[in-house]
Amino acid sequence: MPGLYLLGLLVALTGMVVLDRRFTLFFWRAPWRACAVTVIGVAFFLVWDAVGVGLGIFFIGEQHLLTGVLLAPDVPLEELFFLLLLCYTTMNLFGFVRPRVARSADAAAERADR
Repeated sequence: MPGLYLLGLLVALTGMVVLDRRFTLFFWRAPWRACAVTVIGVAFFLVWDAVGVGLGIFFIGEQHLLTGVLLAPDVPLEELFFLLLLCYTTMNLFGFVRPRVARSADAAAERADR
C-alpha cells in the first residue's frame, strides 16, 4: 500500500511532538535553538545520503510502501521524514537524559564534599 511508510513516520513524529510538549524536552524548551539543531542535523544526513548514493552504497529497495516521490535520485520523500524523526528522537532523548545525569553528578559531588 503506497504511502504506508510515510504514514508510520508521521505517526512516530506526532508521538515525538507529544512527548516533547508534555515534558518540555526540545522545541518547547528553546524553539529557535531546536529549529537550528534540527535543520543542521537533517542537512548533514541529507549530504551523507547524497554521498552514499553517489558511491552506490545507498539505493531504493522495495517500493511498495513508498509514495514514489523522489527528492533526488535514490532519495525518496520518506527519507526526509525519517531523518527528521531521527534528529527529533535523538534530541528528545538528550533533553530527557541530560537533567537526570546533571542531578546525579550534583548528588555525587555533594556526597564527596561530606
